[in-house]
Amino acid sequence: MQIANVLVMFAAFRLPSNLIWIKVCAMLAKSPEYSQKRSGAYFTPDEVSATLVAWACSKPSDRMIDPSCGDGQFLALHRNSVGIEQNPISAHQAIQRAPGALVHEGDFFTWATETAERFECAAGNPPFIRYQTFKGETRRRALDLCLNLGAKFSGLSSSWAPFLVATAGLLKIGGRMAFVVPAEIGHAPYAAPLLDYLVASFSTVQIVAVREKLFPGLSEDCWLLYTEGFGGRADALDLTIVDDFKPSRTPPRATTRIDLDEWRNVWNRRLRPYLLPSSVRRLYSSALADPETKRLSEFANVGIGYISGDNEFFHLRPSDARRLGIPPLFLQPSLRNGRAMPDKQITKATVDAWTRSDDQVLLLRLTRDQELPRAVRNYLDSSAGREARLGYKCRNRSPWYAVPDVQIPDFVMSYMSGRKVNLVRNVAGVSCTNSVHSVRVRDRVLANKLLPRWSTPFVRLSCELEGHALGGGMLKLEPREAGRIVFPSTDTVSKADYEELEEAIGSMQRWRHYAD
Repeated sequence: MQIANVLVMFAAFRLPSNLIWIKVCAMLAKSPEYSQKRSGAYFTPDEVSATLVAWACSKPSDRMIDPSCGDGQFLALHRNSVGIEQNPISAHQAIQRAPGALVHEGDFFTWATETAERFECAAGNPPFIRYQTFKGETRRRALDLCLNLGAKFSGLSSSWAPFLVATAGLLKIGGRMAFVVPAEIGHAPYAAPLLDYLVASFSTVQIVAVREKLFPGLSEDCWLLYTEGFGGRADALDLTIVDDFKPSRTPPRATTRIDLDEWRNVWNRRLRPYLLPSSVRRLYSSALADPETKRLSEFANVGIGYISGDNEFFHLRPSDARRLGIPPLFLQPSLRNGRAMPDKQITKATVDAWTRSDDQVLLLRLTRDQELPRAVRNYLDSSAGREARLGYKCRNRSPWYAVPDVQIPDFVMSYMSGRKVNLVRNVAGVSCTNSVHSVRVRDRVLANKLLPRWSTPFVRLSCELEGHALGGGMLKLEPREAGRIVFPSTDTVSKADYEELEEAIGSMQRWRHYAD
């Protein structure tokens, strides 16, 4: 419901203006359009916002901008401020909380494109909106504005990274910024163009990696970003590693000065490896430089399993298949998720155990132009089938019941993992859904030589470094990341300190809170 319509509706009851607004806020707060999840608005702990503003605003006369000011938490700490907020509820709260500030309600990227105003400093907590909901005209304006400023983001970027580039473009020469940022700045592909832009635009760029959660109630880990000297160029990235946040008027001392060439060429423009001791990084980088070292993608293809479009309909229990009279010719045993993976290999005994348990593991595998028996046609025309064909995936393929990309992989790899990433040989020839990864070997000689090393400390550490943390302490490996897993040369293995590697693995798990 539009806010103007709500105001008119309550005004008709001749209520006092403050009471009208309270009722408006109560109504709009229930609207999905202005929900916390949709808007990405998670407000910052007071001591964090005070620390960032105290450093960003070196003088009372400095003009500060907060590009997504929320309820005005940052604005209230510095009177000479401007805030932009798209959520009308939060914008009104910001006006009340920071009466000395100027608050604009609307889209920041539109405002940033049109304004001629420039600022000495910026501080805030940009919205953490995933690319799935950061879309349409807002995303187009954001990416176009960033491209004009010299930062090229893909359509898969979350909103916070373009927010920072667009904000930097509003600074005066010598300006500074201090922001809360998601820990994704340490690994996400779209963080790379952001960091490239920052080091090309500021004389100093410092990231403070905080292990303990800044937002205890939020699964997202957050770090801090400080940049200074807009118009300059940094010759390195400064990284500070701390266990927990401590309030301070100045950023904590940098613990690592990151060489930009090494960051780009060795670590694929990721910061997560710098959480490890330099000795471990040296060992890993020396392995990468050794021509005998191989990555998984050099001898195998890693991809997602099939997407059925309706797992409940397309996966049958053995008892249901017998009851419906569906011939075995049209059924393919399939691994539904990582929880069903055994430790080492999927054998006929594994499938027999699934069958005895009457698990829902038989994929209805039908192909285009295939003659279907009456039992299968009856199942497709059942009420469950009529409902399944209306789903997005099913209604956009022809015929709707032919599940595409059904593969029989050589190995199956866990997509999300806790203590370790499982790689399981597929002896039984089952297929798999996109809840796990399908691994198909191209070079069997190399695979037979290297894959037995999967559980060694170096390869397990490589899984941690090439993957990334997910909420709840899980490690997530996208297919592209899994393909980068490193199998070191024999010479590298001989130099490795196994205790140090195990400690490094534990450290990475603590950073993703799995060991907490």
